[in-house]
Amino acid sequence: MPAFALLAAASTVRIASLNLCADEYALLLARPGELVSVSRLSHDPQESPLFRKARAIPSNRGELEQAITRRPTILLTMGRLGRSTDELARKMEIRTIDLLSPMDIAGVERNLRLVAAALGDPKRAAPYLRKIAKLKRTRPRTTSDALFLSGGGVSIGSWSPAAQWMALAGYRHAKAFSDKVTFEDLLANPPPIILRSTYRSGQMSSGQTWFAHPVVRRLHSRMHAVDGRAWTCAGPLMIGEVNRMRRLPH
Repeated sequence: MPAFALLAAASTVRIASLNLCADEYALLLARPGELVSVSRLSHDPQESPLFRKARAIPSNRGELEQAITRRPTILLTMGRLGRSTDELARKMEIRTIDLLSPMDIAGVERNLRLVAAALGDPKRAAPYLRKIAKLKRTRPRTTSDALFLSGGGVSIGSWSPAAQWMALAGYRHAKAFSDKVTFEDLLANPPPIILRSTYRSGQMSSGQTWFAHPVVRRLHSRMHAVDGRAWTCAGPLMIGEVNRMRRLPH
């Protein structure tokens, strides 16, 4: 067991999470009373599938100052802390854990282990690790070319963890596209399947009206709706998304 896991186990753990993607791990692994603050985005149903659970916990705006009154012992984030936040945490002797943004599914597994250990109970990561292992074991033998597409033509890189999750669902990310798709790209290489993100789909914006363009409407691609909120962080919430995508027509 890592040294900080032993320390956490011997004292009361109170985690303040400052980032939507860090929130995901904490909300899944923490027990009542251990997570004392989450980012305000996790309270938003348009941002997080875990919003109901998150709303039972006070929110912050991504800064330690808003979580100080909750007396955190651990500060959890993903991406570098601001200088003032880092200095304040040091001054108050609050342990900081800066999760690495995963570059692959192995990175998601590492973050699960790290947060579980920080909570003083490494075994809490086991159910999620088993589910990921099962997805790998039962990976579809055949794959279909598909393009993940969100508002404004936002897509994913073929190197990304999101593309790896797609593969576990039986979809091969179309390599003809970058992480930003243009109408010209779609005309030149119409994908057989489009995994259309429902992220903020009910919001009137230039990003969402992009799908109403004649080029998109005239495509003969099969359209499948996917929960773009899970794709934002491409973390453990993608386990359920992969299982759902496997049931879609390929």
